[in-house]
Amino acid sequence: MTTVTGSNPRRRSLLTGVLALGAATALPVAAAGRARADGDLPDAPRDTAQTAPRDTAQAARQATVIADCDTWGARPPGAPLTVRPAPAVKIIVHHTATPNVTDLSREQAFRLARSMQVWAMDDRGWSDTGQHFTISRGAHVVEGRHGSLAALGDGDRTVEAAHCTGQNTVAIGIENEGTYTSVDPRGEQYAALVDLCAHIGQQYGLRAYQIYGHRDFNATECPGDRLYALLPRLRHDVAALIGGDPAPPVWPLLRTGDTGERVRALQHLLAGRGAPLVPDGSFGPATEQAVRDFQRLVRARPDGLAGDQTWHQLGVPVRAGDAGEAVRAVQVLLGARGVPAEADGLFGPGTAAAVASFQSGAGLPADGLVDARTLGRLLG
Repeated sequence: MTTVTGSNPRRRSLLTGVLALGAATALPVAAAGRARADGDLPDAPRDTAQTAPRDTAQAARQATVIADCDTWGARPPGAPLTVRPAPAVKIIVHHTATPNVTDLSREQAFRLARSMQVWAMDDRGWSDTGQHFTISRGAHVVEGRHGSLAALGDGDRTVEAAHCTGQNTVAIGIENEGTYTSVDPRGEQYAALVDLCAHIGQQYGLRAYQIYGHRDFNATECPGDRLYALLPRLRHDVAALIGGDPAPPVWPLLRTGDTGERVRALQHLLAGRGAPLVPDGSFGPATEQAVRDFQRLVRARPDGLAGDQTWHQLGVPVRAGDAGEAVRAVQVLLGARGVPAEADGLFGPGTAAAVASFQSGAGLPADGLVDARTLGRLLG
């Protein structure tokens, strides 16, 4: 769980604090198939993952549960929580950077949940636990921030959290108990992560490629080298349950001296975040400074290079009816791809048709939504 105001890149030390257990309530979650033996990861993904039926997860539903805040004895939030009236658009995977305990009990999962809330509220001064859900070493899943489970159940809103600077209003944060810099998570813990991501994907209408690691957005080692290296496999395993292409977006690297419509699109996106830029398609000193300022704002690496972290943070979904600099960026890129679109910043019928035409030609779902993968394809 990352602080909103900054954190040590190796994450925090062992959390402490124990409260009493609460009432027992839980929500079933789709099961992806358990590991064969303690410590073994499930089989590697098959090439058929992209074509698996979307009802597979429902058919495989087993006894996995999410324990809500009352069940593990959560304190009430310290202040009213903000709820965004829209579904989440991505999932971000974390590790807790706590010891890799051998206590796999449900009680340990609840102790961890209480400790994390104590740290968040008493040490950091937050209103509540920072993440939405936590998976213990024993593969027990608990709700983190209050209201996350109900919001997920309805699939129409997102509880604003505090797990990833720049993404807390749009991304579901999942903490995995342990430290995964040099060891893999337990097989059963990984299987629970697959289950939970698949369930979240179904509820919010997400695709498997919309699963990321914390370090994709902020300057941090989280979720550890080994867990981060498992994310491609995680996307494939989730896609096997809910369908869809698991390939994540690919971003260009832009720097001082570059020119062209990709730079102009970058400048429009930065201007939309408040940068005093005139989009001229030239990556000069002013653009480099704007990139650095934005990177510091979202706690990405402040290197002045527009690479993965910068694009991940700048890219926001746009669709019919939207307006502003992000729409202009899309229109500029469509024009560069030979798809006529007036760069007026209004996502009207003409832009919608241009987007759908580009998506069809690029082998993407022609849904008119410019999400991270469509934006990445537009950037080339």
